[in-house]
Amino acid sequence: MKAMRLHSLGDVSPTSTPLQLAEVATPEPQGREVLLKISACGVCHTELDEIEGRTPPPYLPVIPGHQVIGEVVARADNAQLHQCGQRVGVGWIGGACGTCKLCRGGLENLCADFLATGRDINGGYADYMVIDETMAHPIPDDISDVAAAPMLCAGAIGYRSLKLSGLQNGQPLGLTGFGGSAHLVLQMVRHQYPDSPIYVFARRPEEQQFALELGAAWAGNTTDQAPALMAAIIDTTPAWLPVVAAMNQLAPGGRLVINAIRKEDADKQQLASLQYAEHLWMEKSIKSVANVTRADISEFLALASTLALAPEVTCYSLQDANQALVDLKHQHVRGGKVLLMQ
Repeated sequence: MKAMRLHSLGDVSPTSTPLQLAEVATPEPQGREVLLKISACGVCHTELDEIEGRTPPPYLPVIPGHQVIGEVVARADNAQLHQCGQRVGVGWIGGACGTCKLCRGGLENLCADFLATGRDINGGYADYMVIDETMAHPIPDDISDVAAAPMLCAGAIGYRSLKLSGLQNGQPLGLTGFGGSAHLVLQMVRHQYPDSPIYVFARRPEEQQFALELGAAWAGNTTDQAPALMAAIIDTTPAWLPVVAAMNQLAPGGRLVINAIRKEDADKQQLASLQYAEHLWMEKSIKSVANVTRADISEFLALASTLALAPEVTCYSLQDANQALVDLKHQHVRGGKVLLMQ
């Protein structure tokens, strides 16, 4: 099969090719695994974190990709959940111990033995992959492969972030950054919390305009002052500056939810400007989002089907994965990015 594999860590730039196209053996399902013939795989900022060493894979080479849509084409002897021919999706959670207190409590995303798809195990930048059957999620019939791919991470992690925000209908919500995840969160909020105004903070005028087109009440730059203080803000950026800036935008008792696996180091000095009296007093709080649970993915897919959510997507061929990563890092195109295998 064809696969785009990561052989060494390094900066993603227009002149770099961190992923190399290779012909490798098609994996065989073992234990409770199923073999998927992949049709589409989303491209996520976490791939940049993996390639550039902020959350590096434990071994190389590895096949990245954790927003995977495919058809079950083979099953190991102990796999019983999915039938051959069924369309399923795989997200960032690729494994957990299943027996610890966290796993038993539905928080397998916090398990010490958490396995990330495309980092700790081979992922979806390939024609085929194997995955434990419990980590594969049926895709609703009314969601296309291209639309479903970004829902496996950008959508699911946005869904989890919104739950952790504690937002109530009518309360103002802020979104910092407006990429693959935030533009889905905005659509969710408009349906679930119709009386809540949404304020978007984004660096580029094109992103601000996109937010307004989708129904944001206001859109401005990262450090602009919004028309009102917010009950909650979800940060979807890779930078530190929006974290500090967002704390100034929170109402007393407000919560900032940081939707990021890692933060880039380039502007880490901005964290030094975080002041207790100015940013944290009045019972403001900061909450991080760690991965996603299986329930987050399945619940979001059902919600996306019910609400007919429509992600904005740009498609690439598998061989153009490096270009997709460059476009993602430098925000050349808006919305999600998806690799198509055929």
